[in-house]
Amino acid sequence: MHLVTSLKLKNKTLVICIIAISIACVNIFCSRPAPTSHWPVLKEYASLNDSVKYVGINSCKQCHVDIYNTFVHTGMGLSFDAATQQKTSARFDEHALVYDKYKNFYYKPYWQNDSLRLLEFRLEGKDTIHKRTEAIDFIVGSGQHTNSHMVNTNGYLNQAPLTFYTQKGTWDLPPGFENGNNSRFSRIIGLECMSCHNAYPNFIKGSENKYSEIKRGIDCERCHGPGEYHVLQKQAGILVDTSKVIDYSIVNPAKLPIGQQLDVCQRCHIQGNAVLNEGKSFLDFKPGMHLSEVMNVFMPVYKGRESEHIMASHAERMKQSKCFTETMRKVAEGTAKNTLKPYKDVLTCVTCHNPHVSVKATSDDRFISVCKSCHQGTNEVMCSEKEVVRKKKNNNCISCHMPSSGATDIPHVSVHDHKIGIPLTREEVSKVKEFVGITCINNPNVSNKTKGDAYIAYFEKFNFDVSVLDSALKYLPSQKQGDLKTNFQSLVQLYFLKEDYLKVVELSRTLGNPLESLTKKSLSNNDAWTAYRIAASFQNLNDLAEALRYYKRAVELAPYQLDMMNKYASALSLSGNIKDAKFYLEKILEEYPKHTSALTNLGFIYLSADQKPEAAAACYRKALDLNPDYEPALLNQAGLYLYLGKTQDAELLLKRILKLNPANLQAKQILQQLKSDS
Repeated sequence: MHLVTSLKLKNKTLVICIIAISIACVNIFCSRPAPTSHWPVLKEYASLNDSVKYVGINSCKQCHVDIYNTFVHTGMGLSFDAATQQKTSARFDEHALVYDKYKNFYYKPYWQNDSLRLLEFRLEGKDTIHKRTEAIDFIVGSGQHTNSHMVNTNGYLNQAPLTFYTQKGTWDLPPGFENGNNSRFSRIIGLECMSCHNAYPNFIKGSENKYSEIKRGIDCERCHGPGEYHVLQKQAGILVDTSKVIDYSIVNPAKLPIGQQLDVCQRCHIQGNAVLNEGKSFLDFKPGMHLSEVMNVFMPVYKGRESEHIMASHAERMKQSKCFTETMRKVAEGTAKNTLKPYKDVLTCVTCHNPHVSVKATSDDRFISVCKSCHQGTNEVMCSEKEVVRKKKNNNCISCHMPSSGATDIPHVSVHDHKIGIPLTREEVSKVKEFVGITCINNPNVSNKTKGDAYIAYFEKFNFDVSVLDSALKYLPSQKQGDLKTNFQSLVQLYFLKEDYLKVVELSRTLGNPLESLTKKSLSNNDAWTAYRIAASFQNLNDLAEALRYYKRAVELAPYQLDMMNKYASALSLSGNIKDAKFYLEKILEEYPKHTSALTNLGFIYLSADQKPEAAAACYRKALDLNPDYEPALLNQAGLYLYLGKTQDAELLLKRILKLNPANLQAKQILQQLKSDS
């Protein structure tokens, strides 16, 4: 029986009173006597119990209105909201135009009444040969550094290819879209992204980026945990003297042990390669837990260029500071005295930052006073810089010891490096950068399997050299049946990424019948992805019958992973099962009408199986309106022209394909055949 329910069953009268009282103002019953006999004395945080629910920021506001009024103006409070003129920090003038020279697209943001729109277009001479307009539904980013933009299509969330960089007041492509990597409107916003940039959403299991509800900004419960039990207690008049004891009905991070307090911040402020533990998701971390209970975060280690840092590396860099390690020594030696608020004896994030108050509303004197609390009184601890230099800097410790510089992962922004220390010399900064491996920055005792998974993720997510997959193999043995069973999904992913499809099939057959174990639906879709990779491997080896078995399982486990369903439909079509292929393609387009590959595949079926050229033409037109450079749609359109006897139009289209991609073998072969026939 879960915690809240068990409390209710102990005293039905109390439950009725709570329901009646909750209709009135919370502040009234906060002063009522505490019926403590009906409530257990807690020795651990109630919010760590899985039965305790999130109640939302407005419930917190009822009693904590002053904190609410300042928090909503912080970077966290402003992290995510609907795309409105009140939310945006951007300028919409003649400079609001971006050109991607690699993909040959222009982008223009503009307001149509109260709706933010993004126009993508292409010019040929003075003619506009492509236009696509998307309504922007959400803006992510507080405006301290950036505003990025998102499109919601039937709950499927994708990032738009335009960001406003507020520090420089300029529009540009988003981080990761530069240098020919513009994914346009197709970058999915999955749980990993959403769970740091916003309050926890209602995510639809079996998808990668579909949501039934999206909150508006990071809220109180991200740092304090689910508040249902706390609200029930306070509504019942149960108060706790928090100056003397801990109120276990809700997490106050100030009362947490140092490691767990840092983990509240590190959940999002040690951006890196997060590897989830078995059975965990990005929604599972709660304040009061160790972050390593849910995930392990890895960072690459480089020799040289140690001063480089990424945008959200605040906690990791701070922990490298002597200021932090020296204060932590007090804890190790047992000289730290404050047991009710352990952070008071140690440098942690909240030593300098009040999470309820915007950094913009915090004066430099507040931060400098933290430095002076240790560095004062004797020559040994005072600043050793020349007085003339200190005066020039207004004795601002931060300007020298936490210099502001660009982040390696996000353009046009500057952030303070939280590795507090003596500035590096020019020679030290210019050292050659050499990759030497990866390290887990929140867990010194990470398992070998997790290390292997981290190397795999570096290849798949961050385009590392294929050699990292060989590094992963060192941690993923498969010789013994027990090891193979433990590491099977990781090994399938690894060899699939290496395009060693024969090895994937060999591992599957060695294990026995993987379909017997690939049965679990989850937020991470791990079983579905493994089934999909096995299916695609069988298909690449021309075993379509086995491929269909595994594709079917993948789609059953992840019914809203539309790319998987599209591959299944394609395989069904190849097998001659046109009826089911059409069913799944139409299902995809019902869910997400902008799926260019599904449109292209459906058009092919309309032409080849149904002999309906008009229906095929409509599908190809929609696909090319969405992506004028989508080669399969262009090839199919050329095939349609040939079907209709429009040879000249087909030739022009094939030449266009080869201009986009001179290596397109199919276009070359068709064009050569047409020339030989003429």
